[in-house]
Amino acid sequence: MPSFDLVIRNGLVFDGSGAPGVRCDVGVKDGNIAALSVEPLAAAGARTVDATGKWVLPGFIDVHTHYDAEVFAGTGLGESVRHGVTTVLYGNCSMSAVYVEPDDAADLFARVEALPWDAVHGLLKEHKDWTGPKSYRRAVERLPLGCNVATMIGHSDIRAAVLGLGRATDPEYRPTKAELDRMRAMVAEALDAGFAGLSTDRLRFSKLAGTRFAGAQLPSTYATWKEYELLYDVVRERGGVVQSNLDVSNRLETIQHFLHSAGGLLGRVRGRKPLKTSLLAALDLKSDRNVIRLLKLVTGLVNPLLGSDVSFQLLTAPFHLYSDGVDLVIFEEFASGTAALDIRDQVRRGAMMQSEEYRRAFRKDMAKKFGVNAWNRDFYDTEIVSCPEEAAVGKSFGQIADERGLQPVDVFLDLVSLYPGEVRWHTTVANDRPDVLGEAMAHKWFQFGNNDSGAHLRNFSFYNAPLRALKLVNDAHKAKKPFMSLETAVRRLTGELGEWYGLDAGRLRPGDRADIAVVDPAGLDDSLAEYHEELAPAFGVSRQVNRNDNAVAATVVGGRLVYSYGVFASGFGESLHAGQFLPGAAG
Repeated sequence: MPSFDLVIRNGLVFDGSGAPGVRCDVGVKDGNIAALSVEPLAAAGARTVDATGKWVLPGFIDVHTHYDAEVFAGTGLGESVRHGVTTVLYGNCSMSAVYVEPDDAADLFARVEALPWDAVHGLLKEHKDWTGPKSYRRAVERLPLGCNVATMIGHSDIRAAVLGLGRATDPEYRPTKAELDRMRAMVAEALDAGFAGLSTDRLRFSKLAGTRFAGAQLPSTYATWKEYELLYDVVRERGGVVQSNLDVSNRLETIQHFLHSAGGLLGRVRGRKPLKTSLLAALDLKSDRNVIRLLKLVTGLVNPLLGSDVSFQLLTAPFHLYSDGVDLVIFEEFASGTAALDIRDQVRRGAMMQSEEYRRAFRKDMAKKFGVNAWNRDFYDTEIVSCPEEAAVGKSFGQIADERGLQPVDVFLDLVSLYPGEVRWHTTVANDRPDVLGEAMAHKWFQFGNNDSGAHLRNFSFYNAPLRALKLVNDAHKAKKPFMSLETAVRRLTGELGEWYGLDAGRLRPGDRADIAVVDPAGLDDSLAEYHEELAPAFGVSRQVNRNDNAVAATVVGGRLVYSYGVFASGFGESLHAGQFLPGAAG
C-alpha cells in the first residue's frame, strides 16, 4: 500500500499556530495529516499537488454563515469550498431549524436573510425527519457534505418551539418558569448533541416573513436579559460560545453583553467563568467613522477590566451592498423602509411608494442623519447597475437628480416605484479604507467573520472574505507598509477561530484532520472583487458572487481533493462525502 493517499509538494506551509511558514511536503493518509517533511516525501501511488510558489494553509473557517436550509440541497456548499473554506458554522443570529416546523423556520429566515420563503420552506419540509438536536445531527451527517459543518442552536428557534410563534413575538408576554426551564433543557440538549453554542439577537430590525406574523421582530429580540442569563448560564457551564447582535439603537446596552460574559473578579463574586461571546459587528461605517474606534477602545478596556471575553466579528473586505429597489436589510432601519418591505408584492409596493403621503414619510426618514445607521443615506454615493432607463446605468441617483433638477430622494422613489424590482443599484456602507481595515484586523478583540455566507443572495457576497484578508496583508507587505505578518493572518483565519469555537479545525499538525487550502498568491489580485451572478439551485434565484478561479489551487477536505482552480471533484455535493459534522467543545 502507498505510504500516503495525497502528497502536497514544496509549498510554504503555515500550521495555523502563528508560526512562520516552512517550505515542506505534506503527506495525507486516511483523511489525516500523516507527515510534514522538509525532505521530499515518497509519493508512489499517491495523488500529488504541486504547491511550488504557493501557500499551504489550514482550510479557512467561516464562523458566520446561514447555510441552515442550503445544506440540505446537496450542493456541497461549493461557493465556500471554491474559496478554500473547509469548515462553516451556521445557526447564527438566533435562527436555526432544529426544533421549529418548516413554516416557522421559513418565517424566521426569509426576511432577515433575504432568502426565498418558498425555497427555505420546501427544502426543510422535504428533508425534515428529525425531532431534536441528536436526530438533526444524524440527518446532517448523512449528507454528501463538501466541507465540514458546525452549528449553533438558535434562541428564536427554541423560543418559537416552546411558546409558539405568536406568544414568542408578543412584547407583553413573559415565559413561565416551566417554559424557561424547557428552553434551558433544549439548550443543554443541543450542546450534548455537539452544537457549538447558542445564538441570540438584539437587532430590532430583524423581522419575520410569511403571512401570519409578518413584520414582527425575531422571537429572540423580545426576551428579557434575565431570560438570556438563564440560557447563557447553561452555555457557560458547558464551555460553549454565544453569538449575538447588538441593539444598534441603544449603544449603552452593549455593556450588558460584557457583564453577562464577565469572569475575573466580577465573575468570581458571582461564581461563574467567562462566557465566550461573539457580537455583530465591527465595521468602519461611512455613516459614523467613530464606531470602529469606539469598539476598539471598549473591548480593549472592558474585557481586561471585567474579565469578560467579548469579541466583535469583523468583515475583512469592503462592505459592498446591492439592492433590487428597496429589497435590502438597511431599509429596515427606518419606519418608511419597513413599511415598504412589509408589502412583498412589487407592484403594490410601487404603487404605495408613488403616493405623496409615503414620500413625505420617506423624505423625513432620509433627512435623519443622526443616530446609529448602517447606511449613510447619501444618494450621490450610489451606482445604478441596471435599469429599464439605460441612460441611468452607471450613474448615481444624485447625478440623475442634478440632470433633472430634482431631489435625489425623489429620483430614487420615482425609479424604484416606476420599475418595481427592475432597478438594481450599489453602495458601499463600510470598510472602504484599507488602512483602517488593516488596523482593525490587527485588533485582538476583533474576530474574523461576519461573512453571512449563504444569505442575502442578491445583496452581497463575502464567501471569499478570507482571501480578501490575505490580499490586504500581502498588498501591505508589497507596499512596505505591513500591519500584520502573513503567519498571523493565517492564524486569525484558522487556528484562532477553531480554538475559540472549540472545533477540531484550523491547524496542520500530524494527526490533525487533513482540511487544507492551497492558495496561489498570484491569484490574490483585484479580480477577487469582481461581480458575477450564477444560479443558486437550492433557491432557484440568481446569486451574486465575488470570485476568481486563480486564487485557490486546491481545497482538501478530510484528505479528499474536492476543488482546484475552478473545477470541483467528480461527485462533489452528490456522492462525494468529504466533510463531517464537527462538534463543539461543549459536546
